[in-house]
Amino acid sequence: MAARHRIEPLNILTGMATAPVGGAETFFITLSLALARAGQDVRVALRPSDFREAQLRAGSVPYEAVGFHTYFDFGTGLKLRRLIRDFKPDAVLAFAQRASLAMPLGDYPLVGRMGGYYNLKYFRRCDHIICITPDILRHCVDGGWPKDKLTYIPNFPIVDDEAPVSRTSLDTPEGAKVAVALGRLHTNKALDVLLTAVAQVPDLYLWIAGEGPLRDELTKQMNELGLASRVRFLGWRTDRTALLRAADLCVFPSRWEPNGTVVVEAWAHGVPLVSTASAGPAWIARDGEDALLTPVDDADALAQGMKRVLESPELQASLIANGLKRVETEFSEKTVVAAYIATLQSLAAKNRQAA
Repeated sequence: MAARHRIEPLNILTGMATAPVGGAETFFITLSLALARAGQDVRVALRPSDFREAQLRAGSVPYEAVGFHTYFDFGTGLKLRRLIRDFKPDAVLAFAQRASLAMPLGDYPLVGRMGGYYNLKYFRRCDHIICITPDILRHCVDGGWPKDKLTYIPNFPIVDDEAPVSRTSLDTPEGAKVAVALGRLHTNKALDVLLTAVAQVPDLYLWIAGEGPLRDELTKQMNELGLASRVRFLGWRTDRTALLRAADLCVFPSRWEPNGTVVVEAWAHGVPLVSTASAGPAWIARDGEDALLTPVDDADALAQGMKRVLESPELQASLIANGLKRVETEFSEKTVVAAYIATLQSLAAKNRQAA
């Protein structure tokens, strides 16, 4: 029997101008660590961040802190060129616009990772784009990108080894029903609609895990609705698993959401999900099967959806079981990381053949 050809690990440079908080920034670190766990040689270029740098150190992934500023930033280019010269990447994976523009061109494929409906001019230097939803891929095709230079690969959830958070630590009665919402305090996330809906669900406590520009406005609304005794603004959290495992329900009320990683996070943690039918959740979730989907900006419908789930153990069990099945078959770390590696291997091989 002929010996099977062994595919050598790739040298993969990942880069992103990370913000202090944000789902894309979180997944950037998550994927970089996962690629390293899968046996690839990974280096990371990121904007200085004590928290994210600590995550990379804990995962034994080398990194370079880079400014990624927009104007008159000569240091970023020098650092990136030195990193590339020393590391000799087989492929460079740039998250979002700024990293795609900042990465030097070289003897490797530059691959952009698009997590939203971004302006394609920011990805003009890329050889290939990975899109995290089919509709983002459609957006690229409509913008003139050839289909053979686009690949759809979704995100995957991370389930940490964490016990449920203590409800008393969050000023919540042990026996209360709890809904958790994960996301930035931004108008796109429609937390104002969620607060209006929670006012219609007696005795339901709400944990909002996130930070953002609408903190004061949402706090004012909470007080006006008389919800101060039942709503907890938790700020940006790094213990999503602990929060989800302590909750009875995950609510995702976005009015605009290109992807919806929260959907698969809820499934992976075995928590029933009620979401609006914004673009991302609408393509991922199947209404009545693995989630309840309600119209965008409809607080009454959102309230009714939450009541249906909370009042029906049978519906809860069905949503949880079907959601877990979707993660296992479509959105597991193993499946998603294998797709990234296969795509980057193919691009690197084509680049070597063309050289």
